[in-house]
Amino acid sequence: MNENTEISIVMPCLNEAETLKTCIKKAQSFLDKNKISGEIIISDNGSTDGSIAIAKSLNAKVLHTKQKGYGSALKTGIEAATGTYVIMGDADDSYDFSNLMPYLNKLREGFDLVMGNRFKGGIEKDAMPFLHKYLGNPVLSFIGRLFFKISIGDFHCGLRGFSKSAYNKMNLKTSGMEFASEMVVKSKLNGLTITEVPTRLKKDGRSRKPHLKTWSDGWRHLRFLMLYAPNWLFLYPGILLAFIGLVLGILLIVKPLELESITLDVHTLLYASAFLLVGFQFIIFYGLTKIFAVENELLPKSRRYHKLFEFINLERGLIIGFILLCLGVFLSFKGLLLWRETNYSSLDATTTLRIIIPAITSLQLGVQTILFSLFFSVLGLKK
Repeated sequence: MNENTEISIVMPCLNEAETLKTCIKKAQSFLDKNKISGEIIISDNGSTDGSIAIAKSLNAKVLHTKQKGYGSALKTGIEAATGTYVIMGDADDSYDFSNLMPYLNKLREGFDLVMGNRFKGGIEKDAMPFLHKYLGNPVLSFIGRLFFKISIGDFHCGLRGFSKSAYNKMNLKTSGMEFASEMVVKSKLNGLTITEVPTRLKKDGRSRKPHLKTWSDGWRHLRFLMLYAPNWLFLYPGILLAFIGLVLGILLIVKPLELESITLDVHTLLYASAFLLVGFQFIIFYGLTKIFAVENELLPKSRRYHKLFEFINLERGLIIGFILLCLGVFLSFKGLLLWRETNYSSLDATTTLRIIIPAITSLQLGVQTILFSLFFSVLGLKK
Protein backbone atom coordinates (compact mmCIF):
# COMPACT_ATOMS: atom_id res chain seq x y z
CA MET A 1 0.00 0.00 0.00
CA ASN A 2 1.23 3.47 -0.86
CA GLU A 3 1.51 5.26 2.49
CA ASN A 4 1.20 8.66 0.76
CA THR A 5 -2.30 7.93 -0.54
CA GLU A 6 -4.90 8.84 2.02
CA ILE A 7 -8.07 8.27 0.03
CA SER A 8 -9.17 6.19 -2.95
CA ILE A 9 -12.40 7.23 -4.69
CA VAL A 10 -13.92 4.19 -6.40
CA MET A 11 -16.68 4.42 -9.01
CA PRO A 12 -18.26 1.35 -10.60
CA CYS A 13 -18.93 1.98 -14.27
CA LEU A 14 -21.15 0.41 -16.92
CA ASN A 15 -21.79 2.72 -19.87
CA GLU A 16 -21.67 6.00 -17.93
CA ALA A 17 -20.20 8.18 -20.71
CA GLU A 18 -22.84 10.88 -20.16
CA THR A 19 -21.90 11.53 -16.54
CA LEU A 20 -18.50 9.96 -15.88
CA LYS A 21 -16.48 13.04 -16.84
CA THR A 22 -18.47 15.24 -14.46
CA CYS A 23 -18.02 12.78 -11.59
CA ILE A 24 -14.26 12.47 -12.12
CA LYS A 25 -13.85 16.25 -12.41
CA LYS A 26 -15.73 16.77 -9.14
CA ALA A 27 -13.62 14.14 -7.38
CA GLN A 28 -10.43 15.76 -8.67
CA SER A 29 -11.56 19.18 -7.51
CA PHE A 30 -12.27 17.75 -4.05
CA LEU A 31 -8.74 16.35 -3.79
CA ASP A 32 -7.10 19.52 -5.14
CA LYS A 33 -9.16 21.97 -3.11
CA ASN A 34 -8.54 20.17 0.19
CA LYS A 35 -4.92 19.23 -0.64
CA ILE A 36 -5.59 15.54 -0.09
CA SER A 37 -3.41 12.82 -1.50
CA GLY A 38 -5.74 10.50 -3.34
CA GLU A 39 -6.56 8.48 -6.42
CA ILE A 40 -9.65 7.98 -8.56
CA ILE A 41 -10.43 4.43 -9.64
CA ILE A 42 -12.96 3.59 -12.34
CA SER A 43 -13.93 -0.07 -12.09
CA ASP A 44 -15.41 -0.89 -15.46
CA ASN A 45 -17.92 -3.69 -15.84
CA GLY A 46 -17.99 -4.01 -19.63
CA SER A 47 -18.68 -0.49 -20.97
CA THR A 48 -19.05 -0.08 -24.73
CA ASP A 49 -19.97 3.61 -24.93
CA GLY A 50 -16.56 5.26 -24.58
CA SER A 51 -16.52 5.45 -20.79
CA ILE A 52 -13.06 3.87 -20.63
CA ALA A 53 -11.55 6.43 -22.98
CA ILE A 54 -13.07 9.28 -20.96
CA ALA A 55 -11.62 7.93 -17.72
CA LYS A 56 -8.16 7.46 -19.20
CA SER A 57 -8.18 10.94 -20.73
CA LEU A 58 -8.72 12.36 -17.24
CA ASN A 59 -5.86 10.28 -15.76
CA ALA A 60 -8.15 8.11 -13.63
CA LYS A 61 -7.01 4.57 -12.90
CA VAL A 62 -9.13 2.16 -14.97
CA LEU A 63 -9.71 -1.45 -13.93
CA HIS A 64 -11.69 -4.11 -15.74
CA THR A 65 -14.07 -6.52 -14.03
CA LYS A 66 -14.89 -9.72 -15.89
CA GLN A 67 -17.68 -10.91 -13.60
CA LYS A 68 -20.86 -8.95 -14.12
CA GLY A 69 -22.52 -7.19 -11.21
CA TYR A 70 -22.45 -4.04 -9.09
CA GLY A 71 -20.70 -5.82 -6.24
CA SER A 72 -18.13 -7.43 -8.51
CA ALA A 73 -17.14 -4.08 -10.00
CA LEU A 74 -16.81 -2.48 -6.58
CA LYS A 75 -14.75 -5.32 -5.15
CA THR A 76 -12.29 -5.09 -8.03
CA GLY A 77 -11.85 -1.36 -7.49
CA ILE A 78 -11.69 -1.50 -3.70
CA GLU A 79 -9.19 -4.34 -3.59
CA ALA A 80 -6.88 -2.44 -5.95
CA ALA A 81 -7.16 0.78 -3.92
CA THR A 82 -3.96 1.97 -2.25
CA GLY A 83 -5.55 4.56 0.02
CA THR A 84 -5.95 4.32 3.76
CA TYR A 85 -9.61 5.14 3.21
CA VAL A 86 -11.99 4.31 0.37
CA ILE A 87 -15.05 6.27 -0.71
CA MET A 88 -17.32 4.54 -3.20
CA GLY A 89 -20.08 6.18 -5.19
CA ASP A 90 -22.12 5.76 -8.35
CA ALA A 91 -20.85 7.41 -11.53
CA ASP A 92 -24.27 8.76 -12.56
CA ASP A 93 -23.78 12.26 -11.09
CA SER A 94 -26.48 11.76 -8.48
CA TYR A 95 -23.93 12.28 -5.69
CA ASP A 96 -21.63 15.26 -5.26
CA PHE A 97 -18.03 14.02 -5.31
CA SER A 98 -16.80 17.54 -4.64
CA ASN A 99 -18.29 17.41 -1.13
CA LEU A 100 -16.70 14.40 0.51
CA MET A 101 -15.17 16.08 3.57
CA PRO A 102 -17.98 14.98 5.93
CA TYR A 103 -17.09 11.39 5.07
CA LEU A 104 -13.34 11.88 5.38
CA ASN A 105 -13.69 13.72 8.69
CA LYS A 106 -15.64 10.82 10.19
CA LEU A 107 -13.10 8.34 8.86
CA ARG A 108 -10.28 10.37 10.37
CA GLU A 109 -12.15 10.30 13.68
CA GLY A 110 -11.82 6.52 13.61
CA PHE A 111 -15.15 5.25 12.30
CA ASP A 112 -14.84 2.10 10.20
CA LEU A 113 -17.86 2.71 7.95
CA VAL A 114 -19.46 6.07 7.14
CA MET A 115 -22.85 5.85 5.46
CA GLY A 116 -24.66 8.59 3.60
CA ASN A 117 -28.25 9.33 4.59
CA ARG A 118 -30.24 10.75 1.70
CA PHE A 119 -33.37 11.23 3.78
CA LYS A 120 -31.48 13.59 6.10
CA GLY A 121 -29.49 15.32 3.36
CA GLY A 122 -32.39 15.85 1.00
CA ILE A 123 -33.75 14.15 -2.10
CA GLU A 124 -34.41 16.38 -5.09
CA LYS A 125 -37.61 16.00 -7.06
CA ASP A 126 -37.57 12.91 -9.32
CA ALA A 127 -34.16 11.88 -7.96
CA MET A 128 -35.58 8.69 -6.42
CA PRO A 129 -38.53 6.67 -7.76
CA PHE A 130 -41.70 6.85 -5.68
CA LEU A 131 -41.62 3.14 -4.74
CA HIS A 132 -37.96 3.35 -3.71
CA LYS A 133 -38.50 6.46 -1.61
CA TYR A 134 -41.68 5.50 0.23
CA LEU A 135 -41.68 1.70 0.20
CA GLY A 136 -38.52 -0.15 -0.81
CA ASN A 137 -35.83 1.82 0.97
CA PRO A 138 -37.75 2.58 4.20
CA VAL A 139 -38.97 -1.02 4.53
CA LEU A 140 -35.61 -2.65 3.81
CA SER A 141 -33.81 -0.17 6.08
CA PHE A 142 -36.32 -0.90 8.86
CA ILE A 143 -35.79 -4.64 8.46
CA GLY A 144 -32.04 -4.11 8.57
CA ARG A 145 -32.30 -2.07 11.78
CA LEU A 146 -34.64 -4.64 13.34
CA PHE A 147 -32.68 -7.75 12.36
CA PHE A 148 -29.18 -6.46 13.05
CA LYS A 149 -29.69 -3.56 15.50
CA ILE A 150 -27.95 -1.03 13.28
CA SER A 151 -29.00 2.55 13.98
CA ILE A 152 -28.75 4.04 10.50
CA GLY A 153 -31.60 5.41 8.45
CA ASP A 154 -30.52 4.66 4.88
CA PHE A 155 -29.15 1.17 4.22
CA HIS A 156 -28.82 1.63 0.47
CA CYS A 157 -27.11 4.97 -0.05
CA GLY A 158 -24.63 4.48 -2.88
CA LEU A 159 -22.15 6.97 -1.43
CA ARG A 160 -20.23 5.65 1.57
CA GLY A 161 -16.70 5.56 2.98
CA PHE A 162 -14.68 3.03 4.94
CA SER A 163 -11.12 2.25 5.88
CA LYS A 164 -9.29 -0.31 3.78
CA SER A 165 -8.50 -2.31 6.93
CA ALA A 166 -12.22 -2.41 7.81
CA TYR A 167 -13.06 -3.64 4.31
CA ASN A 168 -10.63 -6.53 4.70
CA LYS A 169 -12.44 -7.57 7.88
CA MET A 170 -15.86 -7.53 6.20
CA ASN A 171 -15.07 -10.53 3.97
CA LEU A 172 -17.76 -9.57 1.44
CA LYS A 173 -19.10 -12.32 -0.85
CA THR A 174 -22.01 -11.04 -2.95
CA SER A 175 -21.63 -9.77 -6.50
CA GLY A 176 -24.90 -7.95 -7.21
CA MET A 177 -26.82 -5.00 -5.83
CA GLU A 178 -27.12 -6.69 -2.43
CA PHE A 179 -23.42 -5.89 -1.98
CA ALA A 180 -24.59 -2.60 -0.42
CA SER A 181 -26.59 -4.41 2.26
CA GLU A 182 -23.87 -6.97 2.88
CA MET A 183 -21.33 -4.24 3.63
CA VAL A 184 -23.51 -2.76 6.36
CA VAL A 185 -24.50 -6.12 7.85
CA LYS A 186 -20.97 -7.54 7.84
CA SER A 187 -19.66 -4.35 9.46
CA LYS A 188 -22.08 -4.81 12.33
CA LEU A 189 -21.48 -8.55 12.67
CA ASN A 190 -17.71 -7.99 12.80
CA GLY A 191 -17.99 -5.32 15.49
CA LEU A 192 -16.96 -2.40 13.26
CA THR A 193 -18.06 1.14 14.11
CA ILE A 194 -20.72 2.71 11.85
CA THR A 195 -21.96 6.26 11.55
CA GLU A 196 -23.82 8.31 8.93
CA VAL A 197 -23.70 11.79 7.45
CA PRO A 198 -26.44 13.73 5.61
CA THR A 199 -26.07 13.32 1.85
CA ARG A 200 -27.94 15.14 -0.87
CA LEU A 201 -29.28 13.10 -3.76
CA LYS A 202 -30.03 14.78 -7.06
CA LYS A 203 -31.52 13.44 -10.24
CA ASP A 204 -28.86 11.56 -12.19
CA GLY A 205 -27.58 12.97 -15.45
CA ARG A 206 -28.20 9.95 -17.67
CA SER A 207 -30.78 9.80 -20.45
CA ARG A 208 -31.15 6.01 -20.18
CA LYS A 209 -32.83 3.99 -17.46
CA PRO A 210 -30.76 3.11 -14.37
CA HIS A 211 -29.29 -0.36 -13.97
CA LEU A 212 -31.21 -0.86 -10.71
CA LYS A 213 -34.32 -3.04 -11.15
CA THR A 214 -36.98 -2.22 -8.59
CA TRP A 215 -38.50 -5.61 -7.83
CA SER A 216 -35.71 -8.08 -8.63
CA ASP A 217 -32.98 -6.08 -6.89
CA GLY A 218 -35.31 -5.28 -4.00
CA TRP A 219 -35.92 -8.99 -3.58
CA ARG A 220 -32.17 -9.67 -3.67
CA HIS A 221 -31.69 -7.21 -0.79
CA LEU A 222 -34.59 -8.70 1.21
CA ARG A 223 -33.41 -12.25 0.57
CA PHE A 224 -29.92 -11.35 1.74
CA LEU A 225 -31.19 -9.74 4.96
CA MET A 226 -33.30 -12.81 5.77
CA LEU A 227 -30.57 -15.34 5.03
CA TYR A 228 -28.08 -13.44 7.16
CA ALA A 229 -30.50 -13.30 10.08
CA PRO A 230 -31.38 -16.97 10.68
CA ASN A 231 -32.72 -16.07 14.13
CA TRP A 232 -35.52 -13.99 12.54
CA LEU A 233 -36.03 -16.39 9.65
CA PHE A 234 -36.05 -19.64 11.64
CA LEU A 235 -35.46 -19.33 15.40
CA TYR A 236 -38.09 -16.81 16.55
CA PRO A 237 -40.93 -18.21 14.38
CA GLY A 238 -39.93 -21.71 15.47
CA ILE A 239 -40.01 -20.86 19.16
CA LEU A 240 -43.42 -19.20 18.77
CA LEU A 241 -44.94 -22.14 16.86
CA ALA A 242 -43.45 -24.73 19.21
CA PHE A 243 -44.63 -22.81 22.30
CA ILE A 244 -48.18 -22.49 20.99
CA GLY A 245 -48.28 -26.16 20.00
CA LEU A 246 -46.84 -27.36 23.31
CA VAL A 247 -49.09 -25.29 25.58
CA LEU A 248 -52.23 -25.94 23.56
CA GLY A 249 -51.38 -29.63 23.28
CA ILE A 250 -50.89 -30.07 27.04
CA LEU A 251 -54.20 -28.37 27.77
CA LEU A 252 -56.06 -30.54 25.25
CA ILE A 253 -54.48 -33.77 26.49
CA VAL A 254 -55.96 -33.09 29.93
CA LYS A 255 -59.46 -32.28 28.66
CA PRO A 256 -61.36 -30.49 25.90
CA LEU A 257 -61.32 -26.70 26.01
CA GLU A 258 -64.68 -24.94 26.22
CA LEU A 259 -64.66 -21.48 24.65
CA GLU A 260 -68.19 -20.09 24.91
CA SER A 261 -70.02 -21.97 22.15
CA ILE A 262 -66.89 -23.61 20.73
CA THR A 263 -65.27 -26.82 21.95
CA LEU A 264 -61.68 -27.60 21.10
CA ASP A 265 -60.95 -31.31 21.21
CA VAL A 266 -58.72 -33.95 19.63
CA HIS A 267 -58.95 -32.45 16.16
CA THR A 268 -57.39 -29.27 17.54
CA LEU A 269 -54.87 -31.44 19.39
CA LEU A 270 -53.74 -32.74 16.01
CA TYR A 271 -53.10 -29.20 14.83
CA ALA A 272 -51.28 -28.42 18.08
CA SER A 273 -49.03 -31.40 17.38
CA ALA A 274 -48.35 -30.08 13.88
CA PHE A 275 -47.48 -26.65 15.32
CA LEU A 276 -45.00 -28.25 17.72
CA LEU A 277 -43.36 -30.35 15.01
CA VAL A 278 -43.11 -27.52 12.49
CA GLY A 279 -41.77 -25.16 15.16
CA PHE A 280 -39.15 -27.73 16.14
CA GLN A 281 -38.12 -28.07 12.48
CA PHE A 282 -37.73 -24.29 12.26
CA ILE A 283 -35.42 -24.38 15.28
CA ILE A 284 -33.43 -27.24 13.73
CA PHE A 285 -33.00 -25.26 10.52
CA TYR A 286 -31.74 -22.32 12.56
CA GLY A 287 -28.99 -24.42 14.07
CA LEU A 288 -27.98 -25.98 10.76
CA THR A 289 -28.05 -22.67 8.89
CA LYS A 290 -26.01 -20.97 11.59
CA ILE A 291 -23.23 -23.52 11.59
CA PHE A 292 -23.15 -23.77 7.78
CA ALA A 293 -22.93 -19.99 7.40
CA VAL A 294 -20.18 -19.63 10.00
CA GLU A 295 -18.06 -22.55 8.84
CA ASN A 296 -18.25 -21.27 5.24
CA GLU A 297 -17.26 -17.75 6.40
CA LEU A 298 -20.59 -16.21 5.44
CA LEU A 299 -21.07 -15.12 9.04
CA PRO A 300 -18.35 -14.33 11.60
CA LYS A 301 -17.88 -16.48 14.67
CA SER A 302 -19.37 -15.05 17.82
CA ARG A 303 -19.84 -15.92 21.49
CA ARG A 304 -23.34 -17.15 20.69
CA TYR A 305 -21.87 -19.51 18.11
CA HIS A 306 -19.48 -21.06 20.62
CA LYS A 307 -22.31 -21.34 23.16
CA LEU A 308 -24.35 -23.16 20.53
CA PHE A 309 -21.75 -25.93 20.53
CA GLU A 310 -21.61 -25.96 24.31
CA PHE A 311 -25.37 -26.40 24.52
CA ILE A 312 -25.83 -28.76 21.56
CA ASN A 313 -23.61 -31.78 21.07
CA LEU A 314 -23.99 -35.28 19.66
CA GLU A 315 -24.17 -37.10 22.99
CA ARG A 316 -26.76 -34.78 24.51
CA GLY A 317 -28.88 -34.89 21.35
CA LEU A 318 -28.79 -38.68 21.22
CA ILE A 319 -29.86 -38.93 24.87
CA ILE A 320 -32.77 -36.49 24.44
CA GLY A 321 -33.82 -38.18 21.22
CA PHE A 322 -33.73 -41.61 22.85
CA ILE A 323 -35.86 -40.38 25.77
CA LEU A 324 -38.45 -38.97 23.36
CA LEU A 325 -38.47 -42.26 21.44
CA CYS A 326 -39.00 -44.20 24.66
CA LEU A 327 -41.87 -41.88 25.60
CA GLY A 328 -43.45 -42.43 22.19
CA VAL A 329 -43.10 -46.20 22.49
CA PHE A 330 -44.55 -46.14 26.02
CA LEU A 331 -47.59 -44.12 24.95
CA SER A 332 -48.09 -46.35 21.91
CA PHE A 333 -48.01 -49.43 24.13
CA LYS A 334 -50.53 -47.80 26.47
CA GLY A 335 -52.82 -47.15 23.50
CA LEU A 336 -52.44 -50.78 22.47
CA LEU A 337 -53.47 -51.92 25.93
CA LEU A 338 -56.61 -49.78 25.71
CA TRP A 339 -57.44 -51.44 22.41
CA ARG A 340 -56.85 -54.89 23.89
CA GLU A 341 -59.31 -54.11 26.70
CA THR A 342 -62.03 -53.82 24.04
CA ASN A 343 -60.99 -57.13 22.47
CA TYR A 344 -59.56 -55.14 19.54
CA SER A 345 -62.96 -53.77 18.57
CA SER A 346 -64.07 -50.16 18.06
CA LEU A 347 -62.48 -47.51 20.25
CA ASP A 348 -63.60 -44.19 21.64
CA ALA A 349 -61.65 -41.92 19.29
CA THR A 350 -61.64 -38.99 21.70
CA THR A 351 -59.98 -41.00 24.46
CA THR A 352 -57.59 -42.92 22.25
CA LEU A 353 -56.32 -39.96 20.24
CA ARG A 354 -55.34 -38.19 23.45
CA ILE A 355 -52.76 -40.93 23.80
CA ILE A 356 -51.91 -41.75 20.19
CA ILE A 357 -51.31 -38.18 19.01
CA PRO A 358 -48.74 -37.44 21.78
CA ALA A 359 -47.18 -40.86 21.08
CA ILE A 360 -46.68 -40.15 17.39
CA THR A 361 -45.47 -36.62 18.16
CA SER A 362 -42.88 -37.94 20.62
CA LEU A 363 -41.66 -40.53 18.14
CA GLN A 364 -41.24 -37.91 15.42
CA LEU A 365 -39.49 -35.47 17.75
CA GLY A 366 -37.15 -38.23 18.91
CA VAL A 367 -36.16 -39.23 15.38
CA GLN A 368 -35.71 -35.58 14.32
CA THR A 369 -33.57 -34.84 17.38
CA ILE A 370 -31.27 -37.79 16.72
CA LEU A 371 -30.88 -36.97 13.01
CA PHE A 372 -30.33 -33.29 13.77
CA SER A 373 -27.63 -34.12 16.33
CA LEU A 374 -25.82 -36.34 13.85
CA PHE A 375 -25.97 -33.79 11.02
CA PHE A 376 -25.07 -30.92 13.34
CA SER A 377 -21.97 -32.82 14.44
CA VAL A 378 -20.98 -33.54 10.83
CA LEU A 379 -21.25 -29.86 9.92
CA GLY A 380 -19.17 -28.96 12.95
CA LEU A 381 -16.33 -31.38 12.23
CA LYS A 382 -14.14 -28.49 11.04
CA LYS A 383 -14.56 -26.84 14.42
